[in-house]
Amino acid sequence: MTRDLGSGASVVVIGGGVTGLSTAWWLARSGVSVLVLDKGLIGWEASGRNGGGASHYHSPLFHEEQRLWPQMDTLLGYSTEYRRERLIVAITPEQLKHYRYMAAMHRELGYRVDDLDAQQIREAVPLAGDNALGGIHVFFGGHANPQRTVQAYAWALQDLGGRILQHTPATGVTVANGRAVAVRTARGDLGCDAVVIAAGPQTGMLLDPLGVHLPLACARAEMIVTEPAPLMAIGGVDGNGLYGRQTLRGNLAFGGGPHEWMAVDETGPLRRPTSPLTRNLSRRLADLLPRAAHLRVIRSWAGVVENTPDGRPVIERLSDPGNVTIATLSGVGFGLSPATGRAIRDLVIDGACSFADLDKLKLDRFKDLPADWRRLSGWEADAMTSAAGTRAG
Repeated sequence: MTRDLGSGASVVVIGGGVTGLSTAWWLARSGVSVLVLDKGLIGWEASGRNGGGASHYHSPLFHEEQRLWPQMDTLLGYSTEYRRERLIVAITPEQLKHYRYMAAMHRELGYRVDDLDAQQIREAVPLAGDNALGGIHVFFGGHANPQRTVQAYAWALQDLGGRILQHTPATGVTVANGRAVAVRTARGDLGCDAVVIAAGPQTGMLLDPLGVHLPLACARAEMIVTEPAPLMAIGGVDGNGLYGRQTLRGNLAFGGGPHEWMAVDETGPLRRPTSPLTRNLSRRLADLLPRAAHLRVIRSWAGVVENTPDGRPVIERLSDPGNVTIATLSGVGFGLSPATGRAIRDLVIDGACSFADLDKLKLDRFKDLPADWRRLSGWEADAMTSAAGTRAG
């Protein structure tokens, strides 16, 4: 990746996760000079540490997400390892009821979902066991490889002349006459005509000096990877509170709570302790896929994901400073990234999204939020670290 500080750019994007990289790529496709800054390595937080799912039917960006994912390898010119379709396995009556409800919601949106009985789900998911009660077959959505997707966005951006500076944390945004004019770093200032702040856990910290309050709580997001299993026809399998996929080598890569709430500073998380989540995830994966219970966990990793109070993204071009656009995806950034990047491109260039109504993702929905909302939600770092250990034991 580009290492010299160099000059600024028409648009400086703060944050090298999939949201920032997709945004930069969409801007570069429109002929905009763009520079991405990241405090460390691109995709090193939640963007490279997730289950790779690509279906978020509650989002106003859902239809565009579904339209774009099958095209992304061609559009980017690099493989994301995207695979369509998904199977969701229920092992309790409550789960089965919930998944049937999800299927009904999908159908109302015009997408095909088939209900599967116990025998059908065991035939479709050879690693499932006799405890499988049924499930659903989702004929859209699917999954991609997070690491490959980060690479694809970055390479495609650079092919279009976009620049990436890693290990270059932004320390602030300089404003003059109601507009952002530069992004400050320890290595110097970078002039700009517009700024996109998609810095994950640091987004709120960069906004506070601008008089913009973005309420966020940050949590450790952990994944486990097993040794390879025989390849299933459909590698995207969810259930039992887990999200994940089977890789093209056959490994099972899965994650899914409980969250360990964390404190962060300008450079990232203050700590990444080992936690009981590896054991918790392993046990739940064995329950979901009993015929894979003998597989050893060969590695695990963690990133940090930011969460808004209602668990939904904030995507908005601010009125003051008027050339600053913010994006925090609250745990759904990977799957929505093709559509999110296009939406932010529209906000930066045109001032409005051309294909979806983003009003319900605006920041002002939190204007009456109590100051101690984290305590009221039980999302405080110390308390929840202890609780996570108790629940995962």
